[in-house]
Amino acid sequence: MAARVKARFIQPMLLLSTDRLPDDPAKWEYQLKLDGYRAIAFKSDDTIHLRSRNDNDFTKRYPAVVRGLAQLPNDTVIDGEIVALDAAGRPSFNALQNSNGSHTSIVYYVFDVIVLAGRDVSSEPLIMRRALLEEKVLPPLSEPVRYTGVLDASLRDLIHAVRTQGFEGLVAKRRNSRYESGQRSGAWMKMRINRGQELVIGGYTIGTRTFDALVIGYYEGDRLIYASRTRNGFTPALRQQLFRKFRALEIPDCPFVNLPEAKSGRWGQGLTKEKMADCRWLKPVLVGQFEFVEWTADNHLRHTKFVALREDKPAREVRRE
Repeated sequence: MAARVKARFIQPMLLLSTDRLPDDPAKWEYQLKLDGYRAIAFKSDDTIHLRSRNDNDFTKRYPAVVRGLAQLPNDTVIDGEIVALDAAGRPSFNALQNSNGSHTSIVYYVFDVIVLAGRDVSSEPLIMRRALLEEKVLPPLSEPVRYTGVLDASLRDLIHAVRTQGFEGLVAKRRNSRYESGQRSGAWMKMRINRGQELVIGGYTIGTRTFDALVIGYYEGDRLIYASRTRNGFTPALRQQLFRKFRALEIPDCPFVNLPEAKSGRWGQGLTKEKMADCRWLKPVLVGQFEFVEWTADNHLRHTKFVALREDKPAREVRRE
């Protein structure tokens, strides 16, 4: 008989970004891509713990979720996502970032079980873990804890529905996949359908009282690549809040390896030496969620909009999607 496993934080299995999901429902299952905070929940010594993907404590931050998990079997570890719902019932990362207790609808969507009542089930295939989740874990749990079920439709129809309803994207998971803690093997994949991604904030341009625009980019290996500037998506209060964070992060030198650029380009997003005179540079540690229309031929983002800061994504992991 296998030794009993004590529940603890386990690094979540990661998703591989792709621009095309496998269209094979016999081998793959599909779910909505939820725009929230990945969270591992576990119960040890009759105490519920809720942790971010980077092992930061979410227990005090989301007390309603912890209450909903109260009847989780002891020595059980589950995986899911903390999501805020907007007025239309859609996941909203902006609402999650700015949640203020009772005024925001917070839900913990559970989609996997890794340890069940002291038994490590990570090597079981996904379809078996899902059956265990449905039969042994979810029944005694309560709101705001919910189940992330499988979407029963063709991939083509799902993509169309996600695009028209304004959801972020889709996830595909291989039905026979084991739970690979901390790995991005490709057994789980994600595809963004409505355009947007995380980007690193590496500077700003000077404004009247705070800043005018953010200077943003992404990493290629250890190199930070400039992508765009954006002045959209900010309220006056948000500008003040961000500007206070910037003051402790200012550095003398530009962190982007591809600046200055020779010309401003068709859409004016190029950052020339002349334009860089208006920039102030930041230690590249802050990550923001941004929406945009498209990538241009000269590798800039067009019509960008700031959504929110992402506290759960290390800057060095931000790549062009």
